[in-house]
Amino acid sequence: MVAINSTSTEIRCQEKSRGGLSYEVILAEPAPNVAVPKRPVTPGKNVSAEEIEQKLKAAEERRISLEQKKMADLTNKLAKIEEATRKKDEIANEFINQTKEQLESKMEHHVEKREAIISDLKEKLKIHSQEIEKTREQLEQQKISEKVAIEEKLKSAQSLRDDYIKKMLERLKEHERRAELVRQNKAAQQPLTDENVEPIASSG
Repeated sequence: MVAINSTSTEIRCQEKSRGGLSYEVILAEPAPNVAVPKRPVTPGKNVSAEEIEQKLKAAEERRISLEQKKMADLTNKLAKIEEATRKKDEIANEFINQTKEQLESKMEHHVEKREAIISDLKEKLKIHSQEIEKTREQLEQQKISEKVAIEEKLKSAQSLRDDYIKKMLERLKEHERRAELVRQNKAAQQPLTDENVEPIASSG
């Protein structure tokens, strides 16, 4: 919308933007009673050396203050970085120590378990060796006992055999003696029988 008035040079223009905002531009001659703002008085060339020195000193102080602030910020940042690094190192060291302790504990448990297994095996081997030695002694004793029993049986058998042979010899001797007696008796009785026999008379 543009409005032009023939009695004045004021021009109004209203435009609406795409975002929904509207603004108005006025083109007109300045009003006669409007106070013109005065430009700030710039310092002239009549500036004293003392003022320049003070300005330079103030600028130097500002620069130093700015540098100190930067140094303080940098120191603070470095302190934070050092603190974070220290905490990180502490966490890493704690993790390393815990891992080391866990590994040492596992190694100790493994060693204890291995020693217990070895000790158990040694004990079993010892018991087995004792049982073998006991069995060997029992077999040796049994062997000796059987040998003694066999020897006793052999002696008994030999004694019985000797007794049997002795009895048989005695029976043979007794038999021969009786046979001899019978022969002697028979021989003694034979002549007596011949003498006592009378001649038989013949019938005629």
